[in-house]
Order: sequence, then C-alpha cells, then structure tokens
Amino acid sequence: MTTPTSPRTEASDESGEQPPHRPTPFGSDTEIPTRVLVLGMVRKDGTLHAADIHPVAEASGQSVEQVRSCLRRLVAEGLFEREGEGRDASFRATSAGLRAMAASMERTRLAFAQDAAGRGWDRNWHLVAFAVPEARRSARDALRDHLLDLGGAAVHNGLYVSPHAWEDDVRRTVAHLEVDDHVTLASTDDLEVGGATDPKAIAARLWPLDELARRYEGFVTTYQGVPPMLEQWRKDKRRLTEAEFLPGSLAMGIDFQECFNHDPLLPPELLPRPWPGRQARELLITCRRLGVLLREAHDAPQLFAPWDDLLLSLR
Repeated sequence: MTTPTSPRTEASDESGEQPPHRPTPFGSDTEIPTRVLVLGMVRKDGTLHAADIHPVAEASGQSVEQVRSCLRRLVAEGLFEREGEGRDASFRATSAGLRAMAASMERTRLAFAQDAAGRGWDRNWHLVAFAVPEARRSARDALRDHLLDLGGAAVHNGLYVSPHAWEDDVRRTVAHLEVDDHVTLASTDDLEVGGATDPKAIAARLWPLDELARRYEGFVTTYQGVPPMLEQWRKDKRRLTEAEFLPGSLAMGIDFQECFNHDPLLPPELLPRPWPGRQARELLITCRRLGVLLREAHDAPQLFAPWDDLLLSLR
C-alpha cells in the first residue's frame, strides 16, 4: 500500500551523491483528500495526535489549516472528541467514530477472508422488502442507502437482496429509523429474477460486475510494476524517505478505495473467475509489506496501523 508518487524523486545515497532519477508507475497528480490523510493516522487505540498528522500532511502537500479544518469537522460530526490545543492536541474516537471505523474494517475483513477461503456463500439469498410511507421519506431513503452500503441490490422498488446474512445489521437500522412496521425480512435458496435462476446469472443481472472488474483491472494495471521496483530497491539497500512513503501510501490507498467502495463483496461462488478484485487486494498487500520494510523512519507514526493488524491476522 505504498509507492513513491513523484515521477522525478531525488534522494542522497550513503555516499552523499544523488542517485539516478527513480522511475515511478504513476504521476504526482493523485489528489489526497485531507480526510483520508487524517483518518489514516488513527492509532490502534482510536486516538489521533496532531503531532503525528502534521508531518504527514506536509509530505503530502496539505496545509496546516486544511488539517485543522478537517479535525474540526470530525469533532462537529461527533466522530472524535478533542483534548488540548494546537500541535499538542489529541483526538479520541467517540462511540460513533469507532462504529464507523469498525464497519470499514469489517468490510476489509470480509473481502480478504473470502479471498483466502475461495468461498463464502451458504447458497441463501437474504431479502428485505419495505413500503415506508411518503411521510417518512427521509427514513425510507436512509434505509435504502444503508442497504446499498451493505452491498445489497434492488430486485424491484422496495425489494433488496444480498447473498450475505445481513439481518442483524438491517434490524438495528430499521429500529433506529423507527420503521419496523413497514419492513419484511426473508431468506430463500430458490430465487428467480427476470427468468434467471442460476446464482451467477442472477448476480450478473443485479450487480454491475463488468464495470467493477474494469475498475479493479485499471488499479492492477496502474500498480503492477510497483512490487518489482520495490524488490529491486530492497536488493539495492535503498530506503523510502518519508516524502516518498507517506504520499505513496495514501495515493495507492485512495485509488484502491475507489474500487473497493463500489464492491458489494459478493462471495467467490457468484463472481467470474479469475476475479480482478482478488488480484488487486493481493497487489495491495504486497506493496504495503514491501513499502513498510523499505521505510527509513521505522519508528515514525504508522499509517493505517489498525488495517495492518487486520491483514496480518488474515494471512
């Protein structure tokens, strides 16, 4: 999850001389949202420290004011609570912030666990039907959006399906929105959609798998040259400076999330083979591992530390 981002990066070697320009697989035009940068610095205990964030922001071309503005928004949204001022300030995730981060981590866990197992489906389709009155339109829209966030697909208006057992999550959302009387849950191993009964055909009909595959293929094409480059640097005993490591980690993470956020994470049994999403995730892990090994500042704050712990537990 790390690559150099500058197409013409220079760094002194042990002799003090400038090595040749290092080629990179992509340019420096990948925009790094401040929010991604800041949340990437959350420590394993759910805290953020301004002293950790500012050096990363500087290496990524972010201003101090951009970082401060982002931190203010996170506090205003109720995701973090602030203690202290200025560069001595620290931020602790609230229960809402922890839930949001846990949801993201659970998606990551599901994706890599399914990749490792090569399967993940019990052959049951899980259905949610709702007919929320127009007077509760905001609740209806919130429920629909949440079902889509969970990777569900619309069979018809007001009827959504997932191959995953999402009932507990749906029940919590339905209770929170107070629309219990307007929602029906069901599961079945016998589903027909538009005349299709084969599970793979149903999945291809309901989810835009071709478009998603193209997204992942684009990611792989962009970054497939990074592991051999980093391997060569390791053999040459070169190190990644923080100016190379930090923006590169963020940029690759952002590009991966552009694919991952659109992925319903269907079980392997429902996907075309080979599935480029699996290749993209393996590429991400490899780049992350090699980049961390090459990093000069091993004792510096670790980007995406909770994410790394999760990946190690799955390998």
